[in-house]
Amino acid sequence: MDIFFESDKEVICFCEHVFQQNKQIAVHWQVNEKWGNQLTINYEPLNEIIFQSIAVSLVHVYISNRLRSVIHEIIRDSYYFTDHHEIEKIYELAEWIVTGVDEDSKMLRKHKHPVQLLRAIFLMHIRNAQTVHFDSIVQFGMKAFKKDLVHYIGLAIDEFKREEEHQSFINTLREYVHTKEPMIPLIHVVEGSPFSYYSTVGRQLSKIELRNIMKKAPLYLFGFPEDEWNLAPLIAMAPEKINMYVDDPSNPKTQTIINVFQERVILKSFKDFPYTYSSYEH
Repeated sequence: MDIFFESDKEVICFCEHVFQQNKQIAVHWQVNEKWGNQLTINYEPLNEIIFQSIAVSLVHVYISNRLRSVIHEIIRDSYYFTDHHEIEKIYELAEWIVTGVDEDSKMLRKHKHPVQLLRAIFLMHIRNAQTVHFDSIVQFGMKAFKKDLVHYIGLAIDEFKREEEHQSFINTLREYVHTKEPMIPLIHVVEGSPFSYYSTVGRQLSKIELRNIMKKAPLYLFGFPEDEWNLAPLIAMAPEKINMYVDDPSNPKTQTIINVFQERVILKSFKDFPYTYSSYEH
């Protein structure tokens, strides 16, 4: 089988990856005057294992060298974004949705497998073919993948807008807290569902006490529901200092508090909580 690439970089990318896939494959590289870089695959017979190795490597070349420009083109031409920063952020989200292996990205794309679709496309073109032109497949054989890609980029734009709205919300809270007179100098917060709040002497604040505190602040301006017990009490108190005792600092609720209160927050390990801990009754 002969595989042609116009780009030297893509030839090297393919060779490195295909050798990782199958060290028994022998490849002869020469330059064809008409078609550019020519790779001749020397393996007898060309069985399904070899086809899979070649297809996976072509997918790797495509994702590494072509996907970025295709996504950028769709963002500009199909969704009419022009701001460089916005395009780059949407690209990052789209690439994550398309290639991500974590549960969040899988859920967003409803557990579809765009990378497997790419592999199926390349397999279709290389089976029973003695000559394969990578650039030709990319230009003319990606209709199904690009159709899905437009949808995934739409999902990425939705995520981007949600992130922008969330950041705007955080900025509003941050400004409010910055200008509000603190009600207390220090509060101890223990991670949980919901968070628990303790005074400087280690007494847990009840939900009745928290609700009375929250009534004194215009929390309705921020759209907090009445049963929001993680962030709203802190916004109402606007303490000078927050000691947070957590097991997982990456918890989104914890990160939100850090983003709003910034240097006022001191993260500590849950095991360092100096008082007796008890969660709220549900």
